[in-house]
Amino acid sequence: MQSPNFLLIMADQLTPFMTGFYGNAQVKTPNIDKLNTRSIRFDEAYTPYPLCAPARASMMTGKYAYDLNCYDNSTPFASDQPTFAHYLTRQGYETALTGKMHFVGPDQLHGLHKRLTTDIYPADLSWMPKFIDEANHVMQHPGNAVAYMPNRLGPMEWNQFIGYDEETHFRALEYLNDKKGAERPFFLCCSYHHPHDPFNPPAKYWDMYKDADMDIPLINEETAAIYTTLDKWLNNGFHRNDLHDIADPANLLKLRRCYAALVTYIDDKVGELLTTLEHTGLDKNTVVMFSSDHGDLLGERGMVQKRCFYEWAAKIPMLLTLPNGEHAGTQCKTPVSLIDILPTLRQLSGEEVYCISNDGISLLDALNGQEERAIFAEGHGEGVLAPVFMVRYKQYKCIYHHGYEHETQLFDLSADPWERKNLYHDAQFKDIGQMLKGKILARFCPERVQQQLDTGIADRRVINEAMQLSGANWDYTPAFPGSQRYVR
Repeated sequence: MQSPNFLLIMADQLTPFMTGFYGNAQVKTPNIDKLNTRSIRFDEAYTPYPLCAPARASMMTGKYAYDLNCYDNSTPFASDQPTFAHYLTRQGYETALTGKMHFVGPDQLHGLHKRLTTDIYPADLSWMPKFIDEANHVMQHPGNAVAYMPNRLGPMEWNQFIGYDEETHFRALEYLNDKKGAERPFFLCCSYHHPHDPFNPPAKYWDMYKDADMDIPLINEETAAIYTTLDKWLNNGFHRNDLHDIADPANLLKLRRCYAALVTYIDDKVGELLTTLEHTGLDKNTVVMFSSDHGDLLGERGMVQKRCFYEWAAKIPMLLTLPNGEHAGTQCKTPVSLIDILPTLRQLSGEEVYCISNDGISLLDALNGQEERAIFAEGHGEGVLAPVFMVRYKQYKCIYHHGYEHETQLFDLSADPWERKNLYHDAQFKDIGQMLKGKILARFCPERVQQQLDTGIADRRVINEAMQLSGANWDYTPAFPGSQRYVR
């Protein structure tokens, strides 16, 4: 039996709550909706780390960031960690990436045979956070919330971010067309920047939503309550919501319309990829996966971006489409994570032993309804002053703030999907709260994380300063030799 090809499609910062295929009828995603009917949809999928670089390193290795010492967007991803690209190569695959993966460090392949674009962000350590008030993580720059303000929102025919996704997409189409009739199986990851900010959709997509109804979050003392010190660090330190008030309903409506427009922009790209698979005949033997690295709060609770564990930031879309139509239209309620992609690829590529740890499982195995499965997420370092962990188990989510144990949160998502009521100090939920906190502390050592952060940040500052003085550069440059292209 011929090994299947793999197409992994990634959007960046895509919350499932702003997609048609997860039930938001206000957002137009007809192509992914159609894919959803042919897919297994994982309704309880989470990022292992609500930040780009650590989440993607975890996805590629099937390991938590804790085991990779990869905690922020300026942490090098070690080259001695085997990734799904290494495992697939051993199975005879050609592996390729077009678009974003946010590798930091001198290794810009991590087992991939080829990259078809450079990355959109720098590969060096220049994203080291710079603070006015280091004790409270108050940033030197105006913060991420500035991108969510009305003067930054609106249509734009072209900018470097649209240009990047257009190049990413072109290279994906070129690659897939070149694989028509190829004997060697391939893995292609097509990873787009959008709907990540800035929120400037092309006019075609903005016009689709210009006068559309769009639900917006109600922000008041109850819904925007700052429950934890983590919320304060993000709102008043890193994201700088204290400088930029996003709560105005007109602003939130414009923000949601821009985001929805960018989601539809990505949906069109997905449609073209799927059409190309059909026209080349590759669809008959290609496994398609669709997901994101993390979500976006988009004003929920009066917050923006990610770096925390509320549902809009931590939950992600996850679709798995098998070429034979097996399990089409299935909805899986077992909690899953990006770390499950590696064992899934290994299993579907034909490996007999495809689970390398007790953390990740194959998404196909998750269909068996593993009632007792717990998945974790972490967030430390970038805008966060102490190790913070999340565990999702059955209908419960527990968030543990090390050093701030009195702020531990417990939510029953079946009864409280908006996470308004912290049950951790409720006597009725004492046992489940203690049990979930115990699961976190049995898997992770917060003191070790803190030590790694303290040492790593100081060391990286030295390296970053030296690289800036020497002019060293790790950015990837794809090779397209002119003498080997087109008619030669």
